[in-house]
Amino acid sequence: MKIYGDAKSGNCYKVQIICSLLNIEHEWIDVDILSGDTRSDEFLGKNPNGKIPLLELDGGETLAESNAIINYLASGTAFYPDDSLAQARVLQWQFFEQYSHEPLIAVARFINKYLGLPEDRIDEYASKQAGGHKALKVMEQQLERTPYIAGENFTTADISLYAYTHVAHEGGFVLAAYPAIRAWLDRVASLPNFKNMS
Repeated sequence: MKIYGDAKSGNCYKVQIICSLLNIEHEWIDVDILSGDTRSDEFLGKNPNGKIPLLELDGGETLAESNAIINYLASGTAFYPDDSLAQARVLQWQFFEQYSHEPLIAVARFINKYLGLPEDRIDEYASKQAGGHKALKVMEQQLERTPYIAGENFTTADISLYAYTHVAHEGGFVLAAYPAIRAWLDRVASLPNFKNMS
């Protein structure tokens, strides 16, 4: 299988984590978003939405969206439960990540780290802070009750939220006030075969 991605992207990093944890053999193909690689006719033929990560299976089928990819790759393993309620809890947190976490924390990180906090984006950057901290507080409350985000066991929900939470400081979100999150980050990073971000 082939995985198209950018190693510095949190969404692509999710796929790298699951591949490392499960020792999944694959070919990694670097894609440069800023230089327009995802807008080429060839790439758009694989993913009309023009986004990474993108998984291309041996038979040529493709799968987009980071959380869909990691759930597919983890299917049948302990990281993606078979029980319907447990599976729904994983999805609940992945939807939370995409709608209440990533648009704030990841976007603030992008504006600061990738764009260098340009003058015309400072107000947008500032506008992400309150909502980002609200998302972190929701995570903190959950992680005070359970060792992992969807309960007692590590799942793909943890991968989804780890990807941008562990670099939240790059978007201006200091994690000093979130001890449960910091302990969880350490637990996740200490898993066997865990891959650190490049």
